[in-house]
Amino acid sequence: MHLLVASFVLVLTVLCPPTGTDPIPAAASGLVLNEFLAGPARDWNGSGSVSTRDDEWVEVFNAGATAVDLSAFLVTDGDRVPRIALDGTLEPGGRRLVFGSDAYTWEKAQGYPAYGLSLANSSDSVMLWQVIGADTLLVDSYAYLSHEAAADRAVGRRLDGGEWALFDALDPYTGTTPPLATGCAPSPGAANQCGNTPTLTSTWGRIKGLYR
Repeated sequence: MHLLVASFVLVLTVLCPPTGTDPIPAAASGLVLNEFLAGPARDWNGSGSVSTRDDEWVEVFNAGATAVDLSAFLVTDGDRVPRIALDGTLEPGGRRLVFGSDAYTWEKAQGYPAYGLSLANSSDSVMLWQVIGADTLLVDSYAYLSHEAAADRAVGRRLDGGEWALFDALDPYTGTTPPLATGCAPSPGAANQCGNTPTLTSTWGRIKGLYR
């Protein structure tokens, strides 16, 4: 892992200009950023205490049709310093949730200054990278604004792998700067269902009764 991270840092300085680069198509790896929370005000990681560092979280989702080996994927914020390297395998439709506490532990193990996920509350970016041989590729990224990082507001895809939206049920947003309020709740480690209207089942007798 030390060699992977060292290679990542070296190649990253070569491939990525200050203005960033376009992500490769999600279908190339199947892995996408799915939801994140930059302004925790509650105990999201279940440690028993609230920490603005440890309770930040990022969720990735396998939108592809095959399992993905996560060993070459890393997460950074906008400064592009590795915050955590993923590991294991993620099956199709699977989610991997990482907390700031996980990033803090990984950074210490790698000899990095330990700051956790380091997601700024004014504005920042969440970035997912893949190391392939001598290249480091930006797989997916999202640049967020300050209102998206307010207390216990998450930003996620309305449905897993879909378009981005603000999940503000725990801290309602009343402003007019997009993304606008949805009233949806954060769903770390669970399926995103924002805007998904459930189907009501009924009997034929009840349907006939509506038109009497």
